Amino acid sequence: MPAAALDEYCGSTFWNASFLDTAEPDLPVCLEQTVLVWLPLGFLWLCGPWHLAALFRGRGKPSQVSRLYLSKQLVAGLLFIIAIAGLALTLGEDYGASSGAGSHALVFYVNPIIYAISWMLVLLYQEGVRRRQGAVDSSTLFLFWLLLVCCDVFPFQTILRAALRLGEVPDIPRYSLFYASFALELVGLVLSALADVPREAAEVVKKNPEAGAAFLSRITFNWFNSMVVNGYKRPLVQEDLWELKEADSTSQIHRHFHSHMESQLGAARLRYAKKKSEAKPAKDPRPAKQNGVSQDVLMMEEMERKKKDKKGKKGKEEKVKEEENYPQGWLISTIFKCFKRTLIESAFFKLLQDLLAFVSPQLLKLMISFTKNEEAPDWHGYMYSVLLVLVAVLQSLFLQQYFQRCFVLGMKVRTSIMAAVYKKALVVSNSSRKETTVGETVNLMSADAQRFNDIFSFIHLLWSCPLQILLAIVFLWLELGPSVLAGLAVMVLMVPINGFLATKARKLQIKNMEHKDKRLKIMNEILNGMKILKLFAWEPSFQTQVEGIRGQELQVMRKFAYLNSFSTFIFYCAPSLVSLATFGVFVAVSSENVLDAEKAFTSIALFNILRFPLTMLPMLIAIMVQTAVSKKRLEKFLGGDDLDPDIVRHDSSFNTAVSICDGTFTWEKEVDPVLKNISLDVGRGKLVAVVGAVGSGKSSLISAILGELHSVKGFVNLQGSVAYVPQQAWIQNATLRDNILFGGPHDSDRFQGVLDACALGPDLELLPGRDLTEIGEKGINLSGGQKQRISLARAAYSHSDIYLLDDPLSAVDSHVGKHLFREVIGPKGLLKDKTRILVTHGVSFLPYVDEIVVLVEGAVSEVGSYQSLRATKGAFSEFLDTYAKEENREQGPATEAVGVEEVEEEVSGGEDLQADCAPEDVVTGTLKREGSIRRSLRSQGSVRLRSNSSSPKKELATDLKKGQRLIEKETMETGQVKFSVYLQYLRAVGWGYSTMMFLMYLVQNVAFIGQNLWLSDWTTDSVDYFNKTYPASKRDTRVGVFGALGVAQGLFVFLGTLFMAEGSVSASSILHSRLLRTILRVPMVFFDTTPTGRVVNRFAKDIFTVDEALPQCFRSWILCLLGVVGTLFVICLTTPTFAVVIIPLAVVYYFVQRFYVGTSRQLRRLDSVSRSPIYSHFGETVAGLSVIRAYGHQERFLKHNETTMDENIKSVYPWIVSNRWLAIRLEFLGNLVVFFSALFAVIARKKLDSGLVGLSISYSLNVTQTLNWLVRMTSELETNIVAVERVSEYSELQTEAEWASETQPPGKWPDAGRLQFDNYKVRYRPELDLVLNGISCDISSTEKIGIVGRTGAGKSSLTNCLFRIIEAAEGRILIDGIDISKIGLHDLRNRLTIIPQDPVLFSGSLRMNLDPFENFSDQEIWIALELSHLKDYVAGLEKGLQYEVSEGGENLSVGQRQLLCLGRALLRKSRILILDEATAAVDLETDDLIQTTIRKEFSHCTVLTIAHRLQSIMDSSRVMVLDAGRIVEFDSPENLLEKQGYFYAMTKDAGITTGEATAL
Repeated sequence: MPAAALDEYCGSTFWNASFLDTAEPDLPVCLEQTVLVWLPLGFLWLCGPWHLAALFRGRGKPSQVSRLYLSKQLVAGLLFIIAIAGLALTLGEDYGASSGAGSHALVFYVNPIIYAISWMLVLLYQEGVRRRQGAVDSSTLFLFWLLLVCCDVFPFQTILRAALRLGEVPDIPRYSLFYASFALELVGLVLSALADVPREAAEVVKKNPEAGAAFLSRITFNWFNSMVVNGYKRPLVQEDLWELKEADSTSQIHRHFHSHMESQLGAARLRYAKKKSEAKPAKDPRPAKQNGVSQDVLMMEEMERKKKDKKGKKGKEEKVKEEENYPQGWLISTIFKCFKRTLIESAFFKLLQDLLAFVSPQLLKLMISFTKNEEAPDWHGYMYSVLLVLVAVLQSLFLQQYFQRCFVLGMKVRTSIMAAVYKKALVVSNSSRKETTVGETVNLMSADAQRFNDIFSFIHLLWSCPLQILLAIVFLWLELGPSVLAGLAVMVLMVPINGFLATKARKLQIKNMEHKDKRLKIMNEILNGMKILKLFAWEPSFQTQVEGIRGQELQVMRKFAYLNSFSTFIFYCAPSLVSLATFGVFVAVSSENVLDAEKAFTSIALFNILRFPLTMLPMLIAIMVQTAVSKKRLEKFLGGDDLDPDIVRHDSSFNTAVSICDGTFTWEKEVDPVLKNISLDVGRGKLVAVVGAVGSGKSSLISAILGELHSVKGFVNLQGSVAYVPQQAWIQNATLRDNILFGGPHDSDRFQGVLDACALGPDLELLPGRDLTEIGEKGINLSGGQKQRISLARAAYSHSDIYLLDDPLSAVDSHVGKHLFREVIGPKGLLKDKTRILVTHGVSFLPYVDEIVVLVEGAVSEVGSYQSLRATKGAFSEFLDTYAKEENREQGPATEAVGVEEVEEEVSGGEDLQADCAPEDVVTGTLKREGSIRRSLRSQGSVRLRSNSSSPKKELATDLKKGQRLIEKETMETGQVKFSVYLQYLRAVGWGYSTMMFLMYLVQNVAFIGQNLWLSDWTTDSVDYFNKTYPASKRDTRVGVFGALGVAQGLFVFLGTLFMAEGSVSASSILHSRLLRTILRVPMVFFDTTPTGRVVNRFAKDIFTVDEALPQCFRSWILCLLGVVGTLFVICLTTPTFAVVIIPLAVVYYFVQRFYVGTSRQLRRLDSVSRSPIYSHFGETVAGLSVIRAYGHQERFLKHNETTMDENIKSVYPWIVSNRWLAIRLEFLGNLVVFFSALFAVIARKKLDSGLVGLSISYSLNVTQTLNWLVRMTSELETNIVAVERVSEYSELQTEAEWASETQPPGKWPDAGRLQFDNYKVRYRPELDLVLNGISCDISSTEKIGIVGRTGAGKSSLTNCLFRIIEAAEGRILIDGIDISKIGLHDLRNRLTIIPQDPVLFSGSLRMNLDPFENFSDQEIWIALELSHLKDYVAGLEKGLQYEVSEGGENLSVGQRQLLCLGRALLRKSRILILDEATAAVDLETDDLIQTTIRKEFSHCTVLTIAHRLQSIMDSSRVMVLDAGRIVEFDSPENLLEKQGYFYAMTKDAGITTGEATAL
């Protein structure tokens, strides 16, 4: 409306500028009655649709009526009455008896009416809020009340002033109504700021206060106070963390993400298929890695040949293929589609914040012109000060909301990627699986998901930076005109330089990732094969390997650091150069252009705004570059092929349980089939044995039935559920009971039945928590046989229809094997009515099966019953002849069968069945475990749960639990990081580097302040040379010094960063080699009680932090600290009164910071502790994939993964909030600094020149961010330095004895091989009982000794002692008269030889696996291979000795791996050989080969055999029988049998009759 109409509407003047020209200004009444009324009410009416929609939708029943709700409604009701009263008053005055009609202006009628309508709306809105689910208050209503009160402040003081001026109240009724309504509005404002938590939501709010936080609390993050206070009082533990909101839980995020991913990936696959069909199809260039156990040798040779053919093709083509062979470009779009709402919200806040950022320089300009203008009234200055602080507060609020949303978005993106990778890993096909090792997949979950987290936290800068740059240039143009273009030109020149640096950085980054992957892969293998490394004294070789890779990694890091210093130099020079160019050109263009304070400092403020986007853009480009690498890796993995579900059908029309219809199967698409033209039908309830030579495809057949193989033609049909027992048992890190139940319900009778059938009863007696004993990672505290029996028990308990048993009987003693066959598998066993397919080498079981399938070279050669196959004299007869047991050479196999029956009769007499022995026998494992508990209770650093109640019941429970925990809860330092840790890091960096770096940064800061003071001085020229010509010499001096100081800043930062780079690389190198050195030297006990994931975490996450995050952090911290000190110095220099404010501000600052840091640091620690289980569980899942898939338990594992990830998010989310909590408080402090520096400038404006005011305020505008960064950096530094603490924790572990000592044994020692045990006692740790209790014996040269004993008798401990894996408690062992405890460990271990139970291989060449130190010539190695029956196989490989063994030796069969271990022993040629159940995992054929070779090649050696099958030691010179750590019998086998003692009983169990023994 034009002013005249408004004048008429109000009945008074609407606007008159003269109102504001006085020293005491006021607003016209008309303006107060119109604009100030319409503003809040307009806002309220605009929000109407949203609120009313909530009211009428009315989901669910509304919450109960609370007192707060009633109070709110009461206030609105009273205000409604006041509005009506106001209308009645006007009507009364105009139309009442005493009045002349129509004397009031229209506004007096309209305002009460619109107010009345508004109050009715408020009543409705508040009811709507009560009905909205989960709502505790309304942000729009709070804003409405706030706006209303602010607008009513003006009429409030106008009416009051008028009354004071007149000395009386002119219009008492209106006066009273206004003040009554104002009071009610204040009450309304206060009430609207409170949260109205309904009673039914109280529990939820207790678990997660955010759910009950009111609007004000939400924007200031006040709801987080309780957590901060808690964290300040005592270190937080996992139990203190709050429950997650539904929207933040992994399952919710993943479900949402997955639905979008399906559609996007589908589209990408179509695009990829189209592209592929256009291009000519080419084969995959990489070599195949088998995931089966025993594969066909021919197949491998075929692969090698293919590899050779492909090598010929050009490398370039291969590179292109590598990049293109998977669907691309779908991940980013999926993330955008999935999280678009958060993205839009955060973009909105960012936009508001960016626009507000440009208001401050304009206010600064007004402020400077105000100080110049002596005539201006004081209230202008105060108004500008208030406006400055108001703009800053709004900016802070918007910025924090933006950050909160972005960081939560980053967290959700990370979560969704991790969940997607886990889900993918459960369904990935073998060909995709072999492309990434376990280490690389874990890396996808950790490093790559983290990269996405980082970039999505800053995603909006992609548009925000250009926008800020554009706006800054526009405003600068307005200030300085075209000379801005000079500055712009400098910026544009920076872009290609940054681009160049970014591409360089990218290349280095990729290289670095490769080295990291490689190093972690080796570390993984070292940790998994630690026992072997120790037994063979191979640590130095592997140490050299890791150090080599680490060296290359550091080389790349050093280059990266140099690049970084260079780019830092450019960043620091950029703002100075830009302002130099701009100001220089501005004054040079014409002599009229003089730089005054307004122009200079407004421009400087604008340049400061520019500095952020200019610095961030290159960093963003760098992060983008790293993320692009991660994106490729993720798209490749997530877009890979899944297992084909159509290979296995479930068609009920078949009348068989298992059918394979003309199936040809390969491990992956491009290789030769392992199984050819298989047709097989297995009837329901049948027991079918699958037999064949090593490598004939038995395990592959089982894998094919499970659907793990790629089907070239044909399919498999199964009816019913499947249980699977793999050849190598897969055990979870859980209790023994959980391993057997495997997610099923616990039915105690059935459970007990299964335990008895699987001969687990005796083992439970020895375990401290019986079936609740925790089993370590990979079943570390169980023997091979126990693992296998647990694996079988899991299957037996599962109540499935079809049982696939892949040679479960080979890892157990023969008598246990018979028991298992009789009680579980055989015709009278637990599973007698089920369909069973049994792969076996045990000839003795074959007469009892319904059908035998004979495999030869991947094809079925015969099928039939035992009798019919014997009669046909085909492949089966050959197989029998090969495998017929030695002791039955004289008797025919048929009579052998009868023998077995007799034995079975005997065995079922119910004698005590004993389980086989452990590599770490059970008792020792147990004892170690108990000790580990005691230790964890002793060590004060470990996290302990607080229990408030101390009821005896609880104590009992904890007592029971004590023995069962094997894996200790990860210790976690609490409280402040000790100063010594910082010193330790600085020491590693080097004092010289540290001091020089600090000095350089200090000088840089001085230069920065100097430059600004010079500028402030420069601006006084405009006053000095007012209306005079500006001398050119003066101008050149000004520009020259300004420029020189700018370049100096860049130069000093460059030097400082260079020193930092050198220092940090040296620190990384020192810390890593210290850690590696210690880990290779800690005793074996450490690895039994520490999950590998935890150690790997030290080498991965913590070393990564030390390498990359820490130096960056350190540098930023120093720069921030100097920045803050510099700013305060400048403000105090200009307005000394400001010093008074510094002290209270500093106190508040200190407290906020201390409160925050304690909480934040502990949250970060909880984060890293709760991360390890995610990766451990993932590694475990990948290892047991085929089992999980076979049982169909993918869903359960997904659920478990979600729970583990939720535990982690519980500490990540509060950490994000804690940063916002801090930032908002610090920004308010910073805003106060702005306010006070402006206020004091206004107060002292007569004394100050305008240049200094500009300097002071422009500095204070910057302080907010720097203050915030300083605390963030302090906390980051504390958080990251924890990595140094964690690394040094493992660098200071107790190590074994020295590898080499002063007393060297003679060169040829041991030349005789004589062993003497002299009252030898040993325990695993000082506080535990003895495992070997006074062993004394004398073993002469070249004797062959068999060692036998029940489980836990101490057989394995004996070998551990010989190698000093555990040290003596008392007594000694002499080898050829030398006490082994007096010589170095490696001197000892190098001269003994062991063939261990588990054949552990490392990835690398075959030659490296035999001779890592290259001590032997190729010829010697070929001889050893010939003797271990591998020569033909290795000679057949294209690369021969250089053939690459894959991770864990997966591309060799178990038998081949065992033969390689034999090869290692043959190379050693030492006089003492120990066989640790070496034949446990192999079939009879391999066993036979090994036994023959040992008898022949080691005839001149002393041989100790820990017996597994008693037959193998019946020809020993003497047999040692151990029981409970003592020797109970020690004599020749014949004498012992005659004595009819322990040994006799054992042979009887094993079914060896005296006759047989003598025949041997």
